Amino acid sequence: MFYTAQVGDTIFIVLKRYQNLQPIGSGAQGMVCAAIDTVTGEKVAIKKLSRPFQNVTHAKRAFRELVLMRMVNHKNIIGLLNVFTPDRTLEQFNDLYLVMELMDASLCQVIHMDLDHERLSYLLYQMLCGVKHLHDADIIHRDLKPSNIVVKSDCSLKILDFGLARTAGSAFMMTPYVVTRYYRAPEVILGMGYCDNVDVWSIGCILAEMIRGHVMFPGTDHIDQWNKVTEQLGTPSESFLNQLQPSVRMYCTRRPKQPGFSFEALFPDDLFPPENKLKANPTYTLIKPMYVTTQISQPYLSINQTYVRYDPNKPARPKHLSNLCTKYDHSIDEQEHSVEEWKSK
Repeated sequence: MFYTAQVGDTIFIVLKRYQNLQPIGSGAQGMVCAAIDTVTGEKVAIKKLSRPFQNVTHAKRAFRELVLMRMVNHKNIIGLLNVFTPDRTLEQFNDLYLVMELMDASLCQVIHMDLDHERLSYLLYQMLCGVKHLHDADIIHRDLKPSNIVVKSDCSLKILDFGLARTAGSAFMMTPYVVTRYYRAPEVILGMGYCDNVDVWSIGCILAEMIRGHVMFPGTDHIDQWNKVTEQLGTPSESFLNQLQPSVRMYCTRRPKQPGFSFEALFPDDLFPPENKLKANPTYTLIKPMYVTTQISQPYLSINQTYVRYDPNKPARPKHLSNLCTKYDHSIDEQEHSVEEWKSK
C-alpha cells in the first residue's frame, strides 16, 4: 500500500495512490509536497507533520490540528481530504500525513503584484469570510500571514495551518513570540489577554501590505514592533495603557508620545489602481475598524456594502455563511494526556 520517496531532504512514506511527489514548502510544522492522486486524478498537497510525538506538547498540537481541520468546512478554508500513517501499530506510530487541496501559490507570491481593485477586494473578501467562519466556530487562528493564505489562478483563496489556533474560550495566554512578528496585534506584542480581534488586526496588516507594496509594521523584535505600530498609528489612549502589566506600562508611557499619521496619509489615492473610481475612501471605512475593533462584524459589513461591488439589495451574509457552524469542543484544550494517550485518540 505504501512506498518510500525522497522529497528534498525528507523521507516520505505514502500511499501508492499518491504519485509524482514534488517539494513545495516546509516550516516548523512540517514538510509539504505536491502529488497526483491517481484515484481521483486531482493534484493534492501532502503535509508530513514534523515529529508529532516527540513530546506531549507536539502530540497535543498534532491532535488539535487534525480535529480543527476535520471539523471546519468552508470554501475559504483549506479542506482535509485524507489522513494516513504507514505505521502498523500504536507503538510504531511516529509519522502522520495530512492530504489537502493543492493551491497554486501562497499570498506571499501575489501580494506585491500590481493587483487591480476587483482582484484585491475579492481576495480580502474571502479572507474575511474564512475568518468569520472560524470565529463562528469559536476558533482563533492566531497566525494569519501571507504564507498561511493560499490562492489559485482564478483568484480563489483559502486559509491554512491551524497548528497555532486556539479557541475563544481557552485560558491559554499567548506569548509575544508565537505569531509571526509583522502581523501581531498589540495585545500579542504586549503580552495581554486576547480574543478574536487579533485575527482582524492581522488581516488589516495584510490588506495594508497589498495596498502599500511593503510590510506595514516591519519590526526587528517585539519591542521594535510596538514602536513601529505607534509611529504609524499613534500612541494609544491612557485607558488602553492602564490595562498593561506594570513593567510593560512603564516602558510604553516613557516612550515619546507619537501623533501617528492619518489613514489618508498612509493610504493616498495614488496607491490605488487609476481605474478605481471609488479610490481610497472606502478603504478608510474598512481598515480603521480592523485596527481598533474587537468584532469582525463591522469591517465585514463594510466590505460587503462598499469595498466589494456586491448588490446591496442582497442579504448582508452570503448564503454559504448562513449555514450552522460546528462549535469547537473547548474541553480539548484543557485535557492532559501522555504521548501514548494522545496517539490512541
